[in-house]
Amino acid sequence: MPRLRFLGVAAYELVNSRGQHILIDPFIDSSPGCPIKSTELERVDLIVVSHAPIDHFGDTEEIARRTGAPVVCGGEIKNFLIAKGLPASQIRSTVWGIAVEVAGVTVYPVENHHWSQLKMPDGSYASGVPNAYVVYLDEGIRFYHYGDTAIFSDLRLIRDLHRPTHGCVGITNPVEILHWFEAPGRMLTGEMSPKEGALAAQWLGLHTVFPCHYYNPDCADVHEFNARIEKARATDPQAPKSVTLTPGEWYELEAVPTWVPLYE
Repeated sequence: MPRLRFLGVAAYELVNSRGQHILIDPFIDSSPGCPIKSTELERVDLIVVSHAPIDHFGDTEEIARRTGAPVVCGGEIKNFLIAKGLPASQIRSTVWGIAVEVAGVTVYPVENHHWSQLKMPDGSYASGVPNAYVVYLDEGIRFYHYGDTAIFSDLRLIRDLHRPTHGCVGITNPVEILHWFEAPGRMLTGEMSPKEGALAAQWLGLHTVFPCHYYNPDCADVHEFNARIEKARATDPQAPKSVTLTPGEWYELEAVPTWVPLYE
C-alpha cells in the first residue's frame, strides 16, 4: 500500500506500490523533533531536495553517500554535493518545467516563490532556483511538495496540469529551531499563513492536504488552518481533506483515479 511518513518540518518519506522509498527534504539527524536518525532508514531509492537551507537540505549528503541513492535537486545543490565528493553521475539537477525520471519515479519540478542559498566548501556562497515538486508516486497518487513556496495564483495552473491528489503546504514556523536563524525583530508568519495555506490547498485542487513546517501539531496555526479547511468543506464538496500528522507518523495513501492530468 502506498504510504508516507512525516518526519517533521517538511521532511517526508514516500513509499510507492513497488516498495520504493523516496525522501523529500530529509532534515533528520539534527532535527530536534524527528523521532529517527538517518541511519535507521534501511532503504532509500531516491532523494528529492527542494532548496538549500539546512531544514530542507538536511542530511542529503550523508544519506546519498551511505546509500548511493540518486538525488534530484537544483543546480546549486548539485555543485555543492560534487564539491563534497559525490559523483556527478549520482545527481540529477533540474528546474521548473523539466520533468525527470530517476529510479523509475517521475518527478516534475514546478514553480516556487522562495529562495535558495548555501555556503560552499570553499567558503563562497551559491544561490539557485528553489523547486516545488509533483512526484508521480503511483496510479492515482500524485504528491505535491511545496518546497517552502509563498502563495501565488498560478498554483491553479499546477492543478490544471498535474491534478495533484495529495500534498503538503507549510502554514507555520518550527519554533524549536527559529533561534538558529538570528535576526532583528521577529517572524510573524511562515512562508504561508494558515489562511494562505488553506487557500493554496484549494487552488491546487488537492484531495488530501498535509499541513506542515512544524514539530508540534497542537499549535494555534495548525488549528486555524484546519478550521479554515473545515469551513471550506462545509460549502464545497471538492475542498481538500486535512490530515495533521505527528513527526514519525505514517499515513496510507489511497488512489484518487478521477484526478487525471488534463494533458493525458
